[in-house]
Formats: sequence, C-alpha cells, structure tokens
Amino acid sequence: MTALTLSTAGAATLRADALVVGVAKSGKTLVVAPGAEAVDKAFDGRLAAVLETLGASGSEGEAIKLPAPAGLKAPVVLAVGLGTAPEDGESYGAETLRRAAGTAARTLTGSKKAAFALPITSAEDTAAVAEGALLGAYAYTAYQESTKDAKKPLAEVALLGAKPRDKAYKAAAERAQAVAEEMNRARDLINMPPNDLYPESFAAAVTAAGKEHGLKVQVLDEKALEKGGYGGILGVGKGAVRGPRLVRIAYTHPKAEKTLALVGKGITYDSGGISLKPAGHNETMKCDMSGAAAVFAAVVAASRIGLAVNVTGWLALAENMPSGSATRPGDVLRMYSGKTVEVLNTDAEGRLVLADALTKASEEHPDAIVDVATLTGAMVLALGDRTFGIMANDDDYRTAIHEIAEEVGEQSWPMPLPADLRKSMDSPTADMANMGVRMGGGLVAGLFLQEFVGEGITWAHLDIAGPAFHEGAPYGYTPKGGTGSSVRTLVKLAELTAAGEL
Repeated sequence: MTALTLSTAGAATLRADALVVGVAKSGKTLVVAPGAEAVDKAFDGRLAAVLETLGASGSEGEAIKLPAPAGLKAPVVLAVGLGTAPEDGESYGAETLRRAAGTAARTLTGSKKAAFALPITSAEDTAAVAEGALLGAYAYTAYQESTKDAKKPLAEVALLGAKPRDKAYKAAAERAQAVAEEMNRARDLINMPPNDLYPESFAAAVTAAGKEHGLKVQVLDEKALEKGGYGGILGVGKGAVRGPRLVRIAYTHPKAEKTLALVGKGITYDSGGISLKPAGHNETMKCDMSGAAAVFAAVVAASRIGLAVNVTGWLALAENMPSGSATRPGDVLRMYSGKTVEVLNTDAEGRLVLADALTKASEEHPDAIVDVATLTGAMVLALGDRTFGIMANDDDYRTAIHEIAEEVGEQSWPMPLPADLRKSMDSPTADMANMGVRMGGGLVAGLFLQEFVGEGITWAHLDIAGPAFHEGAPYGYTPKGGTGSSVRTLVKLAELTAAGEL
C-alpha cells in the first residue's frame, strides 16, 4: 500500500528517488507549472528549454525523465504534461492534476519515494494530486510471482506545497487516501480470478472488512435465500456448484438524518448460463461483479471518512453457469417481490439478482436507492467504454448524480426511461419477461429494475458496463483491468446526502 505524506520541505532539499514537476502549453511555448520554481532554478531557468529539446509538448499523459542537476537532492526529475496552461488567476482543474499525478505514479513503478511538486494552491488541489498518485500507483501482482518485485508500485508519495498543519489540507489528504484505498480494494476484487473470487469468498471478504471497520454485515446463504423466497438470485445461481449469497453491509452514524441504500450486481463469473456467451465475450467476465465491488468500497470509504449519513450496501452475489440444474430460457421465476418473471435469455441475469436486492433494500424505506451494475452491452454501444449511463425515477436526482460524477472525474451521461419500451417486456406466461426490444436494450434493463423499487423511494441506476474494466493501455490513474468505476461518485453522493444537499 502506497504511503502518503504532506511535506513542508522544499523541492530542492527533499530526498527522494524522483521529483515530479508539471509542464504545460501556453500558446506555442512550453512553460513550467507553479510548484517547480526551485527545480527550474536548478536548471538555471532552462528546464522548459531542455524539455523542448527532448521533444516535450506539455500534452496530458506525457511523461519525460531527465537527470537532475546539481542543487537537487533527488537524482531524477520527471516532467508530466498538464495540457493547456490556465488563464492568469485561474488554477489547473482537479481532473488535470489527478491524471498527471497518476501518470507520474505509474511511470515511477518500482521507486521507493517520489516528491510531487505539482501546482497545489488549495485543499482541493491536495486531494486531487493525492488521489491521482495513489490510484496511479496501483498494481495487481498477486498471481505474478516472477515479476512481482519489478512491478511493485511506488512506495511513498510526498506532496510538496500542501500544508500538513492546516486542517483543511490534512482532511483533504485523509479523505483522498480513504477513497483511493477503497477504490483499489474494489480493483483487487475485480481483478481476482473467478476460481478464487466466488459468492462465498466475496462474502467472507466483506465480513472481514466489516469486523475491521466496525460495520454490521449479514450474509444470506442458499438456505436463507430459499427460505426467504429470493427467486431471482437463486434462479441465476442454481446452475453453479458454488451457491449465491445476498450480503448486507451497513454503516450507521449517530447524527445521521438520512439513509442511502446502495445495491450492487455481483456476478462473480458470467458465462451467460444456458444462453452461453460466445468466445471473445467471456474472457473478462470475472468483472461482472464490479457493481458489488463499488458498493462495498463506497460503504467502507463512507465509514472511514465518518460521514453523518447511514449507508447500507446490498451485494447480490452469484455465478451464472450452464449445467443440468441451470435456469433455462422459458423458465418462470417467482421473485422476492412476488412478481413472476419469464426468463427469455439467461444472459440477462444481472437484472434478476438486482431485482431481489432492490426489493429487499426498499423494505427498509431508505431516502434513496442507487444501484450499480455492469448491466448491458447496449450501454457500451451507446456511450463507449469510458462513460457510464445514469437512469432514475427522478430527473433532478439523475442530474445531481451526473454533476457529482463530473465533479469527481468520472465520465457519465444521463439516460431516459421511455415508458413506451415497457410493453416490450410483457409476457404471455408471467407478469413480465426479463427481455424486451433489442434497440435501447440498456433503457429496457433500467425499466425492468424500476419495477422492483419501493413506491415513493427515489432511485437511480448506474450502468457501468463500459468503464468498469479497462482492456486497453493504462492512462492517467486508470490501470489495465478493474478500474473501481463509480466509487468516487457514490462516496460524494453520500457526502452531499449527509450535508443535506440531496
């Protein structure tokens, strides 16, 4: 785990393996960003000129190493691009700082300590740089014994320009560390092979975290689910050797006036079931529990920050496997709500487990419910692989979540719930089917979930199918593999709920 410190030392005097500075484009000129004045002085005011000679442009994502001159304690200077320099009197955006810090941390994999002399002028800047560095330093090496040492993440991040004795700066750094560490916990779970992460072991991880952080955890196993009539979760999990679970993890605060319920899809491996996925579509399906991982991480982060709001997480966990005991297309399931659902496609299983969890969460009458799921390929087709979709039964709430996501640096887009699509899920056999028309499939899935939300409860649905698992090259603070998408949005949502702003 990467350590984080706020340092009062100057850039020239702090001992570290590398010194990170920012550079930006100002018209056609490369400029050194604030925070690196002492470093530029050590280069006799020619740091930008030297970097230009090496081909630096200041573009976001750029990282150039060069040997440090005399006068600096660190042997290496790492210049990271910040894009276009802001106008006079304006600051660099939080996401720009976050991504630059993440790029630096990734570039310095294997280093023991790096000093970040990026432009920090506020507590918000401190949080952005800290968060980006800690997320960028992430590496999943649990199964790579031969290369584990070479891939060790940056061990320590020292932020220069932050104020360790200032309460606002200190609180911002502590919050950033809690959120980043929990986001990395979610990433670990998403990246874990499905032979090691399955409903029972996932539930055990939640139980262990609950004990560590003083959270109340309840786990319903197959017998309890059968007794309770959770037909959706049982129907999805019945084809697997390892049975399903419904996990409740709750954080409560003595001064809380509101309760936020979070519901996460936790399909620890999705083969598609009898409606089997073809080759090329099942290799990364260990990530189909990303919603549950995000909910789990958000609840723990809320507890670590000490938010004055009650946050309850519901993790609907199952493996979707084909076998002689698996649910077949054409089967009818009686859900926990009492509604019957005809299963037309067993690969539309996420909505079935979420339906039971949404009904159960509604029984506690929270002020709002937000579910998170890698739910539909249709949402990826609509929004791409970096943006999640937001649907809700309240337009203002949907807008608020969209604005929160943008504020914390998560790309999202509000999506509608067209009432005319609901009829396509009518079934001649049951109350409804788990599939509707193909066009607008992501919206149809949202309409299905809405059927299981308690009356009068504000609800939103985040379809994170695109950004939950990144298959391309790392960028900024985003690694290859599990990303922890939506964790920051959920934590900020809880924070604003605690403040009475939602």
